[in-house]
Amino acid sequence: VIFQRFNRRVLNDNFDAELQTAIDEVTYITRLRILNIVSGPGAPTTTGSLTTHVLDTLKGRPAAGVSIELYEIFVAGEKLLTTATTNADGRTDVPLISDQPLRIGTYELRFHVGSYFKATAPESLLAEPGFVDIVPIRFGIAEPESHHHVPLLASPWSYSTYRGS
Repeated sequence: VIFQRFNRRVLNDNFDAELQTAIDEVTYITRLRILNIVSGPGAPTTTGSLTTHVLDTLKGRPAAGVSIELYEIFVAGEKLLTTATTNADGRTDVPLISDQPLRIGTYELRFHVGSYFKATAPESLLAEPGFVDIVPIRFGIAEPESHHHVPLLASPWSYSTYRGS
């Protein structure tokens, strides 16, 4: 990702855009350095977070007990960052990532909804094997200090997502 951004910037002929990008980067580095020497009220924000929740659109309620895996995706492979299971509200008990700067890059959430629906949906509605099993949602993080929320709406036959708030 860094090399892709570098190559794009090397060819950038828009001086004002490049200047603004450089100012943003210097500002971020400055905030990180200030954070090392200042604490308490007024300390700069340098952390982001990632959360999710799952809604069962078959029953019209949160999906409790869905296993979730979070991976960071690289050119040469992937790295499992964490696993979680949704609670009664369809959310994880804690954010998937928090209290640290998020790395700019590509991530993937894998929701194991097939086993959830096998355990909770009426047997008469499900075929074997089920139509939807593991739902992968690959997304990018470009703003490391922002809150990112990636919800999943799922049924045994379909799913959708959006960038939440």
